[in-house]
Amino acid sequence: MTRITIAMLKIILVYGVISGGIVIGTMMLGLLTSGGQGFFASEYFGYLMMLIALSMIFIGIKRYRDLELGGVIKFLPAFGFGLAIAAIAGLIYVCVWEIYLFSTDYAFIHEYTSGLIEAKKAEGLSGDALDKFVSEMEDMRTSYAKPYIRLPMTFMEIFPVGLIISLLSASLLRNPKLLPAKN
Repeated sequence: MTRITIAMLKIILVYGVISGGIVIGTMMLGLLTSGGQGFFASEYFGYLMMLIALSMIFIGIKRYRDLELGGVIKFLPAFGFGLAIAAIAGLIYVCVWEIYLFSTDYAFIHEYTSGLIEAKKAEGLSGDALDKFVSEMEDMRTSYAKPYIRLPMTFMEIFPVGLIISLLSASLLRNPKLLPAKN
């Protein structure tokens, strides 16, 4: 069993904070500069930024492998290390998102669901189908107002990306010949 060290915690915190800071900083910048419209406010941009920011998982595992473990790490410790970085990034993401929601009087969910309703109307949805969709959006607004639903939902926006990057990074970095430590 791997003993948790101060060096390990420091690397996890540093790379988790950098990763979380990059993703939330770019997403907030995108939301604020685009007025909530366009590519920089889209889900595609958000997940692209998550992918880029969470690449810090790879860098953090490599740094730990090279500096603390002499250039060799097994899959499970590397995977756990990556998950820890992803969890820190996810917590930062959730905390900053909550601050953003609070500062905008929780307008996001109203704007988001209204935009979805307008898009469905523009597609030609009407009658009972539109009424059903509007009802679903109202249910979403009601659910999103509950922190015990919103907080895990927000965390699950980012954590699966970190999970995948942790798996890939641990798989690659268990090979000491891949980007070997410089002596």
